[in-house]
Amino acid sequence: MSLQAALVANGTAVPLADIPEGSVPQLRSLILEKVAGGSHLASFFPFADGPRTMLVAVLTNPEEGGLAVGMAEVGDSYTSLTPECAEAHLFEREIAENCGIVPRGHPWLKPVRFTGTPADDRLPASFRDGRIGAMDFFRVEGEEIHEVAVGPVHAGVIEPGHFRFQCHGEEVIHLEISLGYQHRGAEAMIRSAPVRRGRYIAETVAGDTSCGHGLAYAMTVEALAGLGVADSADRVRAVGLELERIANHTGDLGALSGDVGFLPTASYCGRLRGDILNLTALIAGNRFGRGLIVPGGVGYPIDSAMAGTIRERLAVAWKDIRGAVDLLFRRPSVMARFEETGTVPRHTADHLGLVGPAARASGLEVDVRHELPTGVYRREEFPLELQGGGDVLARARQRYVEMATSVGFIDRLLQENCAAPRPVNPDDIVLRPDHFAVSLVEGWRGQVCHVGITGGDGRLHAYKIVDPSFHNWTGLAMALRGQLISDFPLCNKSFNLSYCGFDL
Repeated sequence: MSLQAALVANGTAVPLADIPEGSVPQLRSLILEKVAGGSHLASFFPFADGPRTMLVAVLTNPEEGGLAVGMAEVGDSYTSLTPECAEAHLFEREIAENCGIVPRGHPWLKPVRFTGTPADDRLPASFRDGRIGAMDFFRVEGEEIHEVAVGPVHAGVIEPGHFRFQCHGEEVIHLEISLGYQHRGAEAMIRSAPVRRGRYIAETVAGDTSCGHGLAYAMTVEALAGLGVADSADRVRAVGLELERIANHTGDLGALSGDVGFLPTASYCGRLRGDILNLTALIAGNRFGRGLIVPGGVGYPIDSAMAGTIRERLAVAWKDIRGAVDLLFRRPSVMARFEETGTVPRHTADHLGLVGPAARASGLEVDVRHELPTGVYRREEFPLELQGGGDVLARARQRYVEMATSVGFIDRLLQENCAAPRPVNPDDIVLRPDHFAVSLVEGWRGQVCHVGITGGDGRLHAYKIVDPSFHNWTGLAMALRGQLISDFPLCNKSFNLSYCGFDL
């Protein structure tokens, strides 16, 4: 008998007893069937249910208007999904690292964050070592093959990560990416924190995605507590989220310009990113939107005078951004470096389960705002923008068209009431016992997923976070295959993934 998944609407909670439970083979079949049918593995993780360890799978299921969820009790091992479902490969490595549960047949089992696990002779020694980077890297053998190791320490303010290139001359045959240098235990901290403190932790999972992760956390808490949110608060939340998107895409287009030595756009966008961040500061008192989105509403309303100021300043900034980006895309020397560099074909992006602009630039129709909308995105049609080329140029253009959409969306929102009421006191929020909630948000990098599970005492017994970078780092590795090693900075910036968001 097959396992029938529960359909959970995005940003809602259901009693934990309503999540179907089957055997691990049944859960495995469910995942493979859904992924083959076009679903995406949004989250796959274990949690302790008394003496039992349960595996939970959350899959996007936009055709039915929700998320497919199923679970199974697991022992000390199970048959790996990875050989048949590449999307599961990092999730399974994480499960092995955190719990010592062995995915038998996993083709490349090694730590994700080097947190150490209970001693288990069935796992490679690196799992029990706990030293960051203590693992075997894939090696290519042959004449004139050489290896280039980059990082984990990088120049400037770049976060730590290790990149191991296998090269033949200048050509990259294989790139392996090893992270984990910034693991802070964010999920464990959220589980043990009161709601007031949990919001601060969620906002700092990835600092440049404070609104994205803050919104996912707020939605999860609201679902578990049965709280509603005023329409005006939903509008303010969307304004914060879209300003975050515009600011980061502006910065990325400037950084891409800098990587190919085209300084006019690099200089303009560096300044213009600050102008967009200052609009967020106008609302929340800080440039990253900390405290803007809180469980039960927003921390800062937008009155009509502020809305008018934001619209005016955004229109001026957008005019300048268009001019700067137009310079970039009209420069033949820039196009020669962007076109056909770091290409990730559609079938590869689909096979790996890429999300966000990187996926849409390869032609994948994935966008939470379009597939599983919540809040104001549910009430206003949000167009799905696709480039489809899969190269650096497509990823750059994808950012630009999405910025244009966000600018228009913000302008329309600010013409409506954004004077949100005061939110509830976070100390008064009570979570319902034995409930399961899942929230997906389309952050600027892509799909942010938060899952919360309460126990019989009404406290969080499990909290799982998946940043879009968790899905997309492997896409960067694939983009480098067959490229010159000198193209790495350009390809890397075209994805601009988060180290700390991955490391949690």
